[in-house]
Amino acid sequence: MNQIGRARLQELGIKIGYLPCGKQNSICDVSQELLLGHESIIKGEGKLSVGEGPVRTGVTVLRPHRGDLWQDRPSAAFFSLNGCGVVTGSDWINECGALEGPIALTNSHSVGCVSKALTKIMHESYPNIGNLDDCYLPVIGECDDSPLNDINGFHVQEEHVRKAFNNASNNESAEGAVGAGTGMSCYGFKGGIGTSSRLIELENKKYTVGALVNTNHGQTHQLMINGIPVGRVLAAEKEAVKNKEGSIVMILATDAAMNQRQLERLCKRACMGLARTGSSAGNGSGDFVIAFSLGRRVPRQAKSAFIELPEIHNDYINPFFEAAAEATEEAILNSIFVADTVIGRDNFKSPGLPVARCLEILKGYAAIQELRV
Repeated sequence: MNQIGRARLQELGIKIGYLPCGKQNSICDVSQELLLGHESIIKGEGKLSVGEGPVRTGVTVLRPHRGDLWQDRPSAAFFSLNGCGVVTGSDWINECGALEGPIALTNSHSVGCVSKALTKIMHESYPNIGNLDDCYLPVIGECDDSPLNDINGFHVQEEHVRKAFNNASNNESAEGAVGAGTGMSCYGFKGGIGTSSRLIELENKKYTVGALVNTNHGQTHQLMINGIPVGRVLAAEKEAVKNKEGSIVMILATDAAMNQRQLERLCKRACMGLARTGSSAGNGSGDFVIAFSLGRRVPRQAKSAFIELPEIHNDYINPFFEAAAEATEEAILNSIFVADTVIGRDNFKSPGLPVARCLEILKGYAAIQELRV
């Protein structure tokens, strides 16, 4: 249990939605095969000196499974709610309906370096890439951490990507200012990495939908917690930090068998979870979702002209939509509840969410609702 200001929602007694969460309440609940790793880069303070710092950035790597990522491809889909930003490799995801390697998250100006590093890592394991086999198209989502970070110093290097990849585990619990989230801000407070999961029971078997987010979006007055406009109260009580419109990258994973079209639909429900936290996906915001299924693998090598792959019937898909919205909503809120204050370049301060005050506001609204009954 963290101190009161740095605890996850459920540790504070805040229950989001209806469905139960998994054991870790993390995207890692989807499968023991799924691995998550972070590498944070934090150095220097005070006035910005390009190339020297201060540095508040990092990289996060999600490995879908422990096996042959190149040959054994999870079904996948990508959706852009608002396109001010980039997720590399997303066109090919939607074209072929599969994910061919890890997913990385980092800052906007480090995409090239991370792309080169991931290509090297994949080529080392699969030497035929770009030779006897297809070229590899890395999947990298970016957000702009320049208010806190020396983004033009290009501090994310190959060694950091390798550490995040090699140290990835199935019980990674760090959230907030960690990895790619180190320099991110959300709703006027420190944001970054957040995660959550939901369980669904279907025909006497349990399935999981997990969400991982990197939050860097929104203004204070927009923040909603469990449907309550907490941000309006906070904005009236403090001098609100004006963020750039920012971005968010959302990743969904499930062990249920879903085809590319169904996963695209799942992506759109993640955006409903985003909206529940108050976002309106502004003009300058990049709001992107990747979803993949470990329950439906698309083999690279064809053994025959036709393949038969499992998939859920659409008549049974609604609980998964609900799970995607709930898990995404809670993951976003976890990212700001857990993150502590960070002071970055030129002494710009991204304050930690005043959790104790948020709890007071939530209790106050609950008391009002009780009086109405």
